[in-house]
Amino acid sequence: MSAALGAATVVVATPASAADDQVVTTVSEADRAAALAHWTPERMRQWVGEEDLPPAEKIGREWEGSVPSGVGRLFFTAQPGVDGSCTATVVPSSSKDVALTAGHCVNGGLDRFDNPIKIVNVVFVPGYDHGEAPHGVFAARAFAWSSTYSGPMSGADDDAVLALDPVDGRHVADVAGTQDISFDKLPSTVDTTMLGYPVSKAAGGEALFSCEQPATFKENSVNKTWNTDCDLAGGSSGGPWLRNFDPATGKGTIFSVTSRGTMTEDGVTTDLSGAALTEPVRKLYERAGEL
Repeated sequence: MSAALGAATVVVATPASAADDQVVTTVSEADRAAALAHWTPERMRQWVGEEDLPPAEKIGREWEGSVPSGVGRLFFTAQPGVDGSCTATVVPSSSKDVALTAGHCVNGGLDRFDNPIKIVNVVFVPGYDHGEAPHGVFAARAFAWSSTYSGPMSGADDDAVLALDPVDGRHVADVAGTQDISFDKLPSTVDTTMLGYPVSKAAGGEALFSCEQPATFKENSVNKTWNTDCDLAGGSSGGPWLRNFDPATGKGTIFSVTSRGTMTEDGVTTDLSGAALTEPVRKLYERAGEL
C-alpha cells in the first residue's frame, strides 16, 4: 500500500485565500497563541510507548549528535482534535521565517462527507530531541502550497512552505540555521541523506532518524519522483532529502522532501518517494518570504 507519511493523521487546511498559483492559509494571532498553549512538552511526547505504532526501522538509524541546521519537528491538530506530526526544515528566505515541509502535512484532502478538515495548532520545533526544544517553539502565522498540488492522493508537487512567528524577537533562521535548497537538474542517481522524525516503536517521534541511501529519479506521465528503499515511518513526511551533506557542518542541499511510502500490512515502510521540485514549487518558495 502506498500512502502519504504523516503521523497519527492526514489533514487538510481550509485555505484563507487562493491565488492563481498558490493556496495560502493565514493564522490569526489568537489562534497562534492557542497553538503554543496546546503543544506542551507532555503533549509533544504523547505517542511514546503506544502499542499500535509501526515496528522500529531497520535501515533508518537514530541520528547521533546535534540535530542538523534547520531541521525540526512539525506539530498540528486536525479538527475535531486529532494531533499529528511531520518533519520540516528552515530554508533561506527574505523574512528568515520560512520552513519547508510536505504538502500533505497541511493539506490532506477531505473527510468522508467531502468536507475539508480544518487544521489548527501548527507549530515548528527546530532541533527537537526527546521533548527538548533547544531553539524554542515557533507558531505558524501562515502556510501555503502550490495550486498544482491536489492533495494526498497525488504525489506531484507535494510540498508546502510555512511562515513562522519570531520567538522573543529572533527569527527561526537566525537561531536554528538553514539548509540550502536547489531546483537544479540532477543526475538520475544522487547519494542522499534523508532526515525525519518517524513515529515508530523506535522512538515514537522523539528522535531524529536518518537514512543514507542513493535516490533514483523516476518519471512517468503523472509524476516526477525520487525514490529510495529507506524505511522511515510516518512522521518523517516533509523531512529533507539532502545532497552533498557534510556531517562536520550539518549542512547540505535540499532537492526533495519525503512524500509517500509503501507499507506492508504490518505497517513496515519498505520504500520512500519524494516529489521532484518543479517550477510551481520554485515559485511557491520564492514568494514564501512574503507570507
